[in-house]
Amino acid sequence: MAALSDAKRLVIKIGSALLVDAETGALRQGWLTSLASDVARIRARGTDVIIVSSGSIALGRGILDLPQTSLALEQSQAAAAVGQIRLARAYEEALTPHGIVTGQVLVTLEDSQDRRRYLNSRATMETMLGLGVTPIVNENDTIATDEIRYGDNDRLAAQVAVTIGADQLILLSDVDGLYTENPKIKKSAQHLAVVEKITPEVEAMAGDAGSGLSKGGMITKVMAARIATEAGCAMAIALGTALYPLGKLENGANATWFTAQTDPQAARKRWISAMKPRGTVTVDAGAGDALKHGKSLLPAGVTQINGSFGRGDLVAIVDAAGVQMGQGLIRYTSAEAQQIMGRRSADIVEILGYEGRAALVHRDDMVL
Repeated sequence: MAALSDAKRLVIKIGSALLVDAETGALRQGWLTSLASDVARIRARGTDVIIVSSGSIALGRGILDLPQTSLALEQSQAAAAVGQIRLARAYEEALTPHGIVTGQVLVTLEDSQDRRRYLNSRATMETMLGLGVTPIVNENDTIATDEIRYGDNDRLAAQVAVTIGADQLILLSDVDGLYTENPKIKKSAQHLAVVEKITPEVEAMAGDAGSGLSKGGMITKVMAARIATEAGCAMAIALGTALYPLGKLENGANATWFTAQTDPQAARKRWISAMKPRGTVTVDAGAGDALKHGKSLLPAGVTQINGSFGRGDLVAIVDAAGVQMGQGLIRYTSAEAQQIMGRRSADIVEILGYEGRAALVHRDDMVL
């Protein structure tokens, strides 16, 4: 069974019901302060932490004195716009005393479905983590309509975990895990500590366990578990209502752990291998040797570009004899790649007129 202490890259999802008082609409400041202490302790041992937080609409609703009943789309978006500022400030104020810099990332479903946006989101969050920043991620409720929404932050958190290659995802909720039946209805319901594989029987156990502020019930958590575990990320559903919820999880509090079916890097490589290339990039002997030693593909080592492709599309990488060495997701369009091939990365800004990425295909987006 996975253990939180083993996490190398951790995504934590915070539900609205934990962060915002249902009666007053006010931020639960003491709870957030305790969570910040948990996060600081986990980061201190070298773990990357990303927080996916609900709460912007719930906070904005309280500030604007909107009703607790369902809001019209325009009201929800207005509440999100007001609440998002308060939410970002709350995390900044809670984590700054621990020396932790925070950054806000707002996404929609389209950002994970479009490869170019997906790669941009991944690169941004990777850079933030590399600079020691803790990303605070939320759905961009101010612009998202039903057609481009995740609709719940459980699945959003799972997609974030997949995007940045996390090995663990913790859903902090107002329930302590998955039961064989709804424990609020059936006293005989049994708690499941570990789920090795998500079967139809497991899915059937997922009844609605949502609260008044939360849109996601248990079914969305199981759906998130499927997304995460198939991408190599173990996931836990844990009770988060008490202070220091992550500390309690580490000390053996009830939770349900869903076992990862592979590891994140292998899952990503398998996904890249299964795609069909949209073009071909020919490399010289020096670049080919560098790739074999785990390096990224730089423009200087490219001798020819064939095909028409966009940023984020898959291309085949071949040697001078036309033998395919591998394939990867390219960071430039075919027209841009034509312009910068054979040139130093430092020349990209002069050639294209903007500061591009140094690598044509990054080693993390490549399979040989």
